[in-house]
Amino acid sequence: MVTLTPARSRAALFALALGGFGIGTTEFATMGLLPEIADDLAVSIPTAGHAITAYALGVVAGAPTLAALGARLDRRRLLLLLMVAFTVGNVLSAFAPTQGWLVLARFLAGLPHGAFFGVGAVMGTAVVGPEKRGRAVAAMMAGLTVACAVGVPLTAIIGQAVGWRWAFVGVGGLGLVTLAALHAWTPSLPSPAGTTVRTELAALRNRRLWIAFGAGAVGFGGMFAVYSYVKPLLTEVTGLDISLVPLVLALYGIGMTIGTLLGGRLADRSVLGTVIGGMVATIVVLVAIALVGASPVPAVLALVLLGVTSQVLGLSLQTRLMDVSPAAPSLGAALCHSALNLGNAAGAFAGGLVIAGGFGYLAPAWVGAGLTALGLGVVLAFGRGPAPTLSAPAGAEDRARDLTPQLSTR
Repeated sequence: MVTLTPARSRAALFALALGGFGIGTTEFATMGLLPEIADDLAVSIPTAGHAITAYALGVVAGAPTLAALGARLDRRRLLLLLMVAFTVGNVLSAFAPTQGWLVLARFLAGLPHGAFFGVGAVMGTAVVGPEKRGRAVAAMMAGLTVACAVGVPLTAIIGQAVGWRWAFVGVGGLGLVTLAALHAWTPSLPSPAGTTVRTELAALRNRRLWIAFGAGAVGFGGMFAVYSYVKPLLTEVTGLDISLVPLVLALYGIGMTIGTLLGGRLADRSVLGTVIGGMVATIVVLVAIALVGASPVPAVLALVLLGVTSQVLGLSLQTRLMDVSPAAPSLGAALCHSALNLGNAAGAFAGGLVIAGGFGYLAPAWVGAGLTALGLGVVLAFGRGPAPTLSAPAGAEDRARDLTPQLSTR
């Protein structure tokens, strides 16, 4: 077994965090660019929002599929292939000539999202050791929250200044930088012996996994029902100048960072309790947005709180999904992002429907509160049982040791 130097371990974690930053930026960038995209492609804002739904559906489809198909690949090689796909998808988005082509490009860009985080969690844990597993997961999640605080406002500024297409060109360039970092700093990491597509998918045969998945997909959709249309909400309802939107997006990202820190502490005490508390808090904040969205200061404060509560909910849901999939941690972590992005697709679609129906940009907050309440109902009715322990079907122990494999510096 080869032990990495502390400096090399930190560099590998930075490369993973850089990937998280790029993926987080592209996931949320479209939401801050919807008016520019709609104007350029001559479609309505709700129609432009289909690009958000398409990306989310790409994550939903790609996370379990690519994680399973890549089960036998070296983890480093798989991460590099996923980042290549991410880069290509974003460059295609930048040059999409029509709304239809943009939807297709966003779907392709979303395919590697969940698998990258799932495999990256395994790589990060192997780099720092199982006793520091939280540090590895936190590194990539930090990339996501920094993306919301820095990357998304920056793409909004670029979109306003020189056009939305250049924002996606920039994300594609970030993908190339991440490729170089992953190639230089992450070690070779063979997949566990005996791992196949069949053995990975066999880990999905438990009821609690799919209950947690469904609750997360529905419950997390509440946040996306509002955030998908945050720019027109702030400019047309709250009355903020468009130049202030990047600042509000940055504040939202800061709220997510606070939620990351708070959610980790709360989940250490009770994962399921934090899921329930996160859903309740998110419902309260969404109702508040619906009630005070027309007043600048209360509306901005409510959006920042939505960043806090949504991240508490997201982290606890990820932990729950990993807990109920002990035999396949990389697939379990990938499925978390499928669930959250299914919520992304459902929230963006439902929010777009009520806007297109003439109910205005505050209506999605009521829809979002309903979605999260539905997710809470699923948890309370069906999802409160203990997580399963690791059984011993063929290959299960090898897959569990995904967290402590041999490393090579080649």
